Amino acid sequence: MRKLTIALLLFFSFHINAQEADSLSINLEQYQSVLDSINNSFTYEYGSINLDDGLAVLNVPQGFKFLNGEQSSYVLTELWGNPPGETIGLLFPEDMSPMHDAFTYCVEIEYSEEGYIDDEDAEDLNYDDLLEEMQEDIIASNPQRIEQGYGSMELIGWASQPYYDKESKKLHWAKELKFEGTDINTLNYNIRVLGRKGYLNLNAIGDIDMLDTFNADRDNILHSVEFTAGNRYSDFNPDIDEVAAYGIGGLIAGKILAKAGFFALILKFWKFIAIGAVALFSAFRKKIFGGGKEEV
Repeated sequence: MRKLTIALLLFFSFHINAQEADSLSINLEQYQSVLDSINNSFTYEYGSINLDDGLAVLNVPQGFKFLNGEQSSYVLTELWGNPPGETIGLLFPEDMSPMHDAFTYCVEIEYSEEGYIDDEDAEDLNYDDLLEEMQEDIIASNPQRIEQGYGSMELIGWASQPYYDKESKKLHWAKELKFEGTDINTLNYNIRVLGRKGYLNLNAIGDIDMLDTFNADRDNILHSVEFTAGNRYSDFNPDIDEVAAYGIGGLIAGKILAKAGFFALILKFWKFIAIGAVALFSAFRKKIFGGGKEEV
């Protein structure tokens, strides 16, 4: 479907003139029909959701809906162009859908079993120093990114400085990123929920101007996910459980990405290519026709 979206955009961009308006309106209807068919194909869940065979529980916040792992994998790989991964699911605002032409954000939920993360370093972290280190790491990675065809990127700074709640064992922070060839910077909002053997990743990605929107929803999202008994941070058993090779600082800085594959994660920033294509088409449609079909 992503290829169809791009193909239609190319067709409209290079083959439209005033005399073709009537036939184009038919193509517009077909295009909208395809988008509606995709969006209507998903089955969302509400209420209490068991995540990853009982590892954790998601109580879907009011105003949100959950898409399970199988459907989310289709969205991430087939519609948004990511490499295959092991997503648990996607959390969408109620009025959003994967191919919405005014997309704001969704939250991808994953689990990383990298060991128990000792949080003793949290109180001593200097976030300015950590930011400089992360910026240098990204600059150093750019030649490899360019070689692999992704273009360079720049970490502009914290969109929201890291905050760790020692009681709930939940960490969140946001980065503002600049990708080569883009006019609007990218917001990468990260939430980590620490557990006995690893952590849950809740990542929201979109344009930087969605920061206020996400901040308004953040606390509800933070409170919606908890590990189950036996999997909680407090259930750690030093006699049998492994300890991660990094602490809170390493988790924020992304040092573990060298092991997991830095470029595999960064590709998730590109999952909005298809969404962007739909938005581009929507703007193009309004420019040509002076308006479009309103959302119901």
